[in-house]
Amino acid sequence: MIMTWRHGFVMLLALVLVLDERQADGAVSAEVQKLIHQANLNGPYVGLVIPNLFELSPLLRHPNFTSTNFTIPFSGRRFRFGIIGEKRVILVMTGLSLINAGITTQLLLTLFKIEGVVHYGIAGNANPSLNIGDVTIPQYWSQTSLWYWQRYGDGPLDELALESNGDYTREIGLLKFANFTTNVTACPSDDNLLNNVWYQPEEVFPIDGAPEQRQHAFWVPVDSKYFRTAKTVEDLKLEGCLNSTACLDEKPKVVTVQRGTSGSIFLDNAAYRSFIYSKFNVSPVDMESASLALICLQQRVPFIIIRALSNLAGGGSAESNEIVEANTCMQPAVAV
Repeated sequence: MIMTWRHGFVMLLALVLVLDERQADGAVSAEVQKLIHQANLNGPYVGLVIPNLFELSPLLRHPNFTSTNFTIPFSGRRFRFGIIGEKRVILVMTGLSLINAGITTQLLLTLFKIEGVVHYGIAGNANPSLNIGDVTIPQYWSQTSLWYWQRYGDGPLDELALESNGDYTREIGLLKFANFTTNVTACPSDDNLLNNVWYQPEEVFPIDGAPEQRQHAFWVPVDSKYFRTAKTVEDLKLEGCLNSTACLDEKPKVVTVQRGTSGSIFLDNAAYRSFIYSKFNVSPVDMESASLALICLQQRVPFIIIRALSNLAGGGSAESNEIVEANTCMQPAVAV
């Protein structure tokens, strides 16, 4: 028997009614609430959101960071409190992926008084004019792994399902798989069963908008004041050597760029790297930044994102995949 939505709704109600009453695991305990209240008395803070421990550890050891020896563990995260210069800061590690970055950023902004967010880490590179070790600060971020995968047989002129409702769009652009067919002689070069994917914007629900009334966002701008400040550090001198024998081939630099992009994909494919660079003019590619940008957009919190290039995604030069070396040589210049 085919179950209708009504059957499913009735079963959901029945299930809810018979569930045992219990405290939700995600509830904020009285002890943690007390710690959060204590922390917020000293706010507001700048939130420093970092993907991994190997990117967090250099900051914890940096002489410009002073720990207050106050931490709040909550929901699998550890919120570390300290001071950089004259700014009170909260450091938190996200873990890999858009989902983890989004959850962590939302927790940070929900629990604490935050005046701005700085996100930094390493990233792949899609821009052939930049080099390993270069530190990029994009003005815009997008999430390019939200796709509408079009059925085989339909093409660019065919309306997408639910497009008329505003759910999906053909305005941002498509990736046609047939354009990347190689070493195939039995099939026409303009045909591929994977057909096309259309890039989609995220649905966003800003805190100053009507509840449950969606808006759409694809390119999310960083805070304009933060970006102007970032331009003033483009002449910052960066370390190019780990020691007398381990040096980058090109002297690294700080550069503001137009765009960066994220997806829940580790990009190590030269063809796709070249495609998104020519299509969207992106430089850094990573797996977290756009999620933070989208959360800050909805919460109306200023943010900026800094990514040091660790590899040319998909290879293409002698030093294209020196991820470990690039990360080891990168010494953070701490400024908030």
